[in-house]
Amino acid sequence: METELQPAHQGNDVDEKYVFPWMGIVANLPIEWDGKRYVGKSGSGLRDDLTNKGFNPVRVHPLWNHRGHSGYAVVEFSNNWDGFAYAIKLEKSFESQHRGKLEYLGSANRENKLYGWVAKADDFKSSGVIGDYLRKNGDLKSISEIQAEDKRKNDALVSNLAETIEAKSRRLKEIESKCNETSMCLSKVMMQRDEMIQEYNEELQGMAKNARDQLAKMIKEREKNKSYLEAQRKELELREKELVEREALNDNQRQELHSLKQMNERAEMEQKRMDESVLKLAEEQKKEKETLRDKILELQTKLDSKQALELEIERLKGATQVMRHMGDGQDVKKKLDEIQESLKEKEEELEDLEALNQALVVKERRANVELQDARKELIDGMKQHSSRALIGVKRMGELDIKRFQEITKKMFVEDADLKAAELCSIWEAHLRDPKWHPFKVVTTENGPKEDIDDKDERLNRLKHEYGEAAYELVTTALLEMNESSSSRGITTELWNYKLERKATIKEGISYIVQKLKVSKAKKR
Repeated sequence: METELQPAHQGNDVDEKYVFPWMGIVANLPIEWDGKRYVGKSGSGLRDDLTNKGFNPVRVHPLWNHRGHSGYAVVEFSNNWDGFAYAIKLEKSFESQHRGKLEYLGSANRENKLYGWVAKADDFKSSGVIGDYLRKNGDLKSISEIQAEDKRKNDALVSNLAETIEAKSRRLKEIESKCNETSMCLSKVMMQRDEMIQEYNEELQGMAKNARDQLAKMIKEREKNKSYLEAQRKELELREKELVEREALNDNQRQELHSLKQMNERAEMEQKRMDESVLKLAEEQKKEKETLRDKILELQTKLDSKQALELEIERLKGATQVMRHMGDGQDVKKKLDEIQESLKEKEEELEDLEALNQALVVKERRANVELQDARKELIDGMKQHSSRALIGVKRMGELDIKRFQEITKKMFVEDADLKAAELCSIWEAHLRDPKWHPFKVVTTENGPKEDIDDKDERLNRLKHEYGEAAYELVTTALLEMNESSSSRGITTELWNYKLERKATIKEGISYIVQKLKVSKAKKR
């Protein structure tokens, strides 16, 4: 509408003074004497008449003096060029019917006809109720002065926007710098992790090599000792045979030979034990590798056995109570002592598992706190990015007024935006109301959860009056609030707009790094 009314000021004298904000004067309003003063109709009726004729006034103010209603009214228009166009349109309408200012001043018989014109300098400077009201509520300005003032405001606005853009650019550079630092820090941590893994693997390989070398050395020594003992055995057998053949073996020689044979047998037994030790050492080397690999699985198994231990302890306690009620026999007492000893061992084992479980819980909580801090830092860093990027920050539970405008424009011809703003404001208040809880508990495969109560009266009234789209908009915000915050407030969340779900920290960092790469490529 502004484009159609804009040329209204171009056909007028730019130096002529008008009352600003734009005002018109309607004269010869019907009044009557009620015995005390003159009275007339309120300004709302005249405003409705002028609105129906297409003059679009903001308000109509009847003028009163000490005698009552003066028969004049001031019509106020909006203080933009549309308002000026409507004021000129009103003046020309009255002039076309020969009821302008000149006709009013020059006519002696005005009958019951209304007269109207645009308020200008002579009206502003006049005495009486018209001049008093205009001087109190307006100023004299020419079209050129108003155009110059608009130009100054536009220049100031452009300057402020330029400063804002520059500040946003500086902030973007700061975020890019921070992301670069974070990326470098992550790269450094990953490099240190790779170095630690490499050192650990090298240490394991060294241990395995030393074990193999030691085992090979022991096997070689064993073979050497075995060969030496075999040669000694053959030599002794040969000597024994010679002594038998000669039949000249005396007691001392027999005793010496017997002693040497016993020593040889002991040496062979020692060699056998050494062989068993070598095999046992090889087996231990193999088990050591398996132990290093299965250590974490063993800890997890211990944690899983906690519940089994607790059940076993309860069973043993029950068995103890049963045995105590069975009497004081010797067998019963012995059985009771065995159960109590087993119970004590199980309780000690449970205490160890409790300590281990507590340590793991503390580590898990610390890791969760670190992840939450990293997620919060990532959200704070991405708040300046577009909310419709692939990965961005979403205000969970916030109503989108643009969606309400789309709904109201289909239902209302006039004031659709105003109705959308009013509807959005009302439902934002409902969402923050802690006494309103439109949820029900439903059972799913993952356990019980809260869902929208489809029998809620307030939500059903919204669906009936504004349709399914408005109902979906509000229920989505309700679910987001209920999931993200226990206080039913709006929270910020890292969001994957492509998959319509919460984004992971990895997705957020990958997206920022990709954006930085694209930005650097464009700069080159």
